[in-house]
Amino acid sequence: MGKAAETNATAAAAAQASSRAPSFKLVGYDNFVRTNPRSDRFPVRRFHHVEFWCGDATNVARRFSWGLGMPILAKSDLSTGNSVHASYLLRSGHLRFLFTAPYSPSIATAASAAIPTFSHSSHSSFAASHGLGVRALAIEVEDAEFAFSTSVAHGARPSSPPIHLDNQAVIAEVHLYGDVVLRYVSYKNSPHSDLFLPGFESVDTTSSFPNLDFGIRRLDHAVGNVHELAPAIDYIKQFTGFHDFAEFTAEDVGTSESGLNSMVLASNDEMVLLPLNEPVYGTKRKSQIQTYLEHNAGAGVQHLALVSEDIFRTLREMRQRSGVGGFEFMPSPPSTYYKNLKNRAGDVLSDEQIKECEELGILVDRDDQGTLLQIFTKPLGDRPTIFIEIIQRIGCMLKDDEGKIYQKGGCGGFGKGNFSELFKSIEEYEKTLEARRIAEPAGA
Repeated sequence: MGKAAETNATAAAAAQASSRAPSFKLVGYDNFVRTNPRSDRFPVRRFHHVEFWCGDATNVARRFSWGLGMPILAKSDLSTGNSVHASYLLRSGHLRFLFTAPYSPSIATAASAAIPTFSHSSHSSFAASHGLGVRALAIEVEDAEFAFSTSVAHGARPSSPPIHLDNQAVIAEVHLYGDVVLRYVSYKNSPHSDLFLPGFESVDTTSSFPNLDFGIRRLDHAVGNVHELAPAIDYIKQFTGFHDFAEFTAEDVGTSESGLNSMVLASNDEMVLLPLNEPVYGTKRKSQIQTYLEHNAGAGVQHLALVSEDIFRTLREMRQRSGVGGFEFMPSPPSTYYKNLKNRAGDVLSDEQIKECEELGILVDRDDQGTLLQIFTKPLGDRPTIFIEIIQRIGCMLKDDEGKIYQKGGCGGFGKGNFSELFKSIEEYEKTLEARRIAEPAGA
């Protein structure tokens, strides 16, 4: 069988697999039983990076650097010999954001690309359809070649076969949902702590914000919005082996006006968390998930949840920059929310911390394991699509086999008790946009 025929056969098999009846039925938050079968099909280590595709990587990267307290540490652009794309890497703790924009195809030399999976045609289509958005969710695996071949053998639609980078690292990609790819990254040897990928060079610290640090430490979860939950969940579970970690139905997290269904998938150690949402139809208002799908022209990453080691410090820093190049936040809940907070979390948070939650607009929720502090930004770009969540998890401290203390993944849940507050804020934001559209004179 030729390579093209083999690829077509693989794609057909994946399409057939995704069209089968779903292997699960949502039972809702209260009836969900948490289990961990440790069913990963290949060894997964952690989230490695998130790549945004944009039109101007220089300015977008600097805005995120300033707004999130993430120094620009490395680059691959014309100054490093890359004539295909400009890419700038931001890092805070274990969190890495990569921003990539194309150069003119007329001057591009393919061999110079630091991310060899980059495609001008794919970028052009992506930008036109989605605007600013996440192209790749990258996870570090033990062996990217094995992860790729295993994934494709179990129904994953291939995007890019394994590519060796300077005999130091390997990357490969499969389709995740919409135009988002799941990128596998592995290293030939244990990487130096500062190594990202070959082809990237350290930046001149005088040209960025090298001392910025708001306390953000890692990516906790990346949420996707899809048209239909069942086939998307089945597809991802089938090729990754990830297990069901949590689920929510419209009855759990909806408002009187709209709702959604959601399921969270997790890796063996439950540190790579992939929640997915679908819209619920027939409600008073259009589901905010449907609104996202319309403005994003399809499925995509809805938000990225970033873990802070001190959410109060992170929010003080971020709010100071909201009006000067940073990020704005969704409206805070009413004062009654915080009057009831002492009863719900007074055993975990001091009176001073509860007061600070109110001043900063931080939401608090808990589950049977721990407590979650969270807050959401407004959309990051022109479209009401992708946004960021800042969180801090409290509790669930465990010891590994070597006696090292760590926090269990997903401790405190995903803010089920706060969903209605968030959704109300999003609904109010959408209403302001609708009001302006209605007020526009005909032909304006």
